[in-house]
Amino acid sequence: MGEKKTLLSWSSGKDSAWTLYQLQQDDDVELLGLVTTVNETHQRVAMHAVRVELLKQQAKAVNLPLHIINIPHPCSNEIYNQAMADFFASIDGQGVTHMAFGDLYLEDIRQYRVDNLKRTGLEPLFPLWLKPTAQLAKDMLAAGLKTRITCVDPKQLSANFCGREFNQHFLKDLPAGVDPCGENGEFHSFAYAGPMFEHEINIISGEVVERDGFVFADLMLGKESA
Repeated sequence: MGEKKTLLSWSSGKDSAWTLYQLQQDDDVELLGLVTTVNETHQRVAMHAVRVELLKQQAKAVNLPLHIINIPHPCSNEIYNQAMADFFASIDGQGVTHMAFGDLYLEDIRQYRVDNLKRTGLEPLFPLWLKPTAQLAKDMLAAGLKTRITCVDPKQLSANFCGREFNQHFLKDLPAGVDPCGENGEFHSFAYAGPMFEHEINIISGEVVERDGFVFADLMLGKESA
């Protein structure tokens, strides 16, 4: 078994899924579970707005325990940090040594995570760090990762992209200046199939709504996955 007993910060999107895929191939890593913050009010993954039932299907499809951290909406930094601190206190003694993240190139977010982990004694892992995002997006698609766009920031990208499949056509249609992996918050996604999953998750598209300045596409669980 791997020496790095690792929890993965799981957003439900493609970068998390691809990070998981990298970790699955690392003999030094033993994956112990997924960690996700969930909007307590709406019972959806924070920012991605993915239903908790879909999140649970992902954990089932990768055969890993799911740790849900409920946070209020809206959530201040103080409340968020306390919720994370409470979670790390709750897993103390379970042998976790590392926490992995799917960050690509935002230095301030990386430093924030490093600083937060210092209090826990866990070591951070960033398997995708500084990988060119245009090539990364191509690698994801070539490996068979399937992803649906669940959230768009209309200040950075047209709302028409919300609900679309993340594929070659999507990448081709992205305006200049928009990161191919949405690393600047242009869009968020839900991964439902790929080499990191033991089976595909059947999803059904729901309504598209605007809320709190963002556009969200609802996804629901298909009967075959229930």
